[in-house]
Amino acid sequence: MASSFAGKVSLCLALMLGSWALHATSRALPEASMEQKFEQWIHEHGRTYADSEEKGNRFEIFVDNLRFIEDFNHAGNRTFKLDLNAFSDLTAKEFLAIHTGLSLQPTRRNSPGTMSFPRADVTDVPDSIDWVEKGAVNAIKNQGPCGCCWAFSTIAAVESITQIKTGNLPELSEQQLVDCNSGNYGCNGGWMDTAFEYIIQNGGITSEANYPYRATDGTCDTSAASSTVAKITGYMEVPTNNEGELLNAVAMQPVSIALDASGREFQSYSSGVFNGNCGTAMTHAVVIVGYGTTEDGTKYWKIRNSWGETWGEAGYMMIQRDFDQPEGLCGLAMHPSYPIV
Repeated sequence: MASSFAGKVSLCLALMLGSWALHATSRALPEASMEQKFEQWIHEHGRTYADSEEKGNRFEIFVDNLRFIEDFNHAGNRTFKLDLNAFSDLTAKEFLAIHTGLSLQPTRRNSPGTMSFPRADVTDVPDSIDWVEKGAVNAIKNQGPCGCCWAFSTIAAVESITQIKTGNLPELSEQQLVDCNSGNYGCNGGWMDTAFEYIIQNGGITSEANYPYRATDGTCDTSAASSTVAKITGYMEVPTNNEGELLNAVAMQPVSIALDASGREFQSYSSGVFNGNCGTAMTHAVVIVGYGTTEDGTKYWKIRNSWGETWGEAGYMMIQRDFDQPEGLCGLAMHPSYPIV
């Protein structure tokens, strides 16, 4: 009898230990999987860390971002998707501080370069346009850890209007604006209209080859800056909070805009028409390079960003057009402007 009882106890303990081991394994597997994903992500993006402590901290942030992405995508009923990208080991606050850089001027002002906005007949505006497909937009660039989105937005708009007017698409220098445009603050922020004014006053802007991008503040190379390859004669400020007028402008050429890029959804955007959480705090500058309507009838703007090709649709974003507030989604219709040749 005692032997039988002992055998039952042993069997019970074995079953319990087996259950505990299985439970422990089931808890460890997701973590192990996360570590594998993190190591794969590190290899893919060439990331290095100062020490094991920093790597551990980045791993925790990575896991939090990945779970946010997976939860969002599994929820369904959204017009866009999220995914890992080169910024997945950064918190939203870090990302905003390092990779944006818009310094909004308090009021729009009439400067020597500002011209009155032309009123286009809406019937002349096409239903869709893509300046990338038309060959008026250069390849996606990456501003890196320098808060000079304003310079990339400015240069992209000038490159595009130069191609539209001349047939030649130059690659122009963001670094010249970072170093030489004293009205802005280099990697600490700036504003596109101020950059347009600098290009006018300087008599043009030089090429990327002549003044290459370094993703850091530097002393102005006046010799390189004086060797201009593209010029503008002025710039237009599109009437604020009016997506209809913005459509008229984009139908003519790519347009520099400011918007709120502070949300986690914006940071991890991967594909589809973005209609996520954002406000109207102007934190980032990009260029609208087209617009259209999806097969299901969703109207969108096509945005060219300066965060490299791992972000979004190979560096681009579709964002909802004709939002139900006059300032547009993420405030994109609040401060549009574009250069004139």
